[in-house]
Amino acid sequence: MPYVWFFFAGAFVCNAIPHLASGLQGLPFPTPFARPRGRGDSSPVVNVVWGFVNIVIALALGMHPLQQPATREDLLAVVAGALVMGLFLAFHFGAVQREKHAEAKS
Repeated sequence: MPYVWFFFAGAFVCNAIPHLASGLQGLPFPTPFARPRGRGDSSPVVNVVWGFVNIVIALALGMHPLQQPATREDLLAVVAGALVMGLFLAFHFGAVQREKHAEAKS
């Protein structure tokens, strides 16, 4: 069961990266709070806050099952969660960016 916690911790860490990167650069980026949800852009401040919320959730999930030092399997679960989330985000935001570029050309 701890592998599930680590998997989701990895997913939340991966999700934090684009929000923090965009927010720290002062760039807008989609968040769940935008309109339309997950496709419209949120302000850089919202992205920084959302990125930090994701980090806090990842830490809470990752520290919850640790009673002893992390094993190789624990780390593989974190990496698997980050990879799955990264692939999902790449496909999702790739589609969002294609839509935005198509609208801009129209």
